[in-house]
Amino acid sequence: MARTVSAANANRNFSQLLRDVRDGRECVITSHGKPVARLVRLEAHRDIRAAARDVLFRRLRSQPASLRVGRWTRDELYDK
Repeated sequence: MARTVSAANANRNFSQLLRDVRDGRECVITSHGKPVARLVRLEAHRDIRAAARDVLFRRLRSQPASLRVGRWTRDELYDK
């Protein structure tokens, strides 16, 4: 279960929060009583990130390469 900490307390005790997270505990940080962030170990979501990266690479490989040579205009770089 995640520990809930106010933003002010998280700021005052950040080093301790990092030690807790390193040891496997999660922390939800609140602002004015509402959750705004969650501190978790980086490894906790490694599988999700790896799966997302694989999906992205498969999608990129399936798309045709642009045959246009030269510089793109600003309008070509952004959706209108």
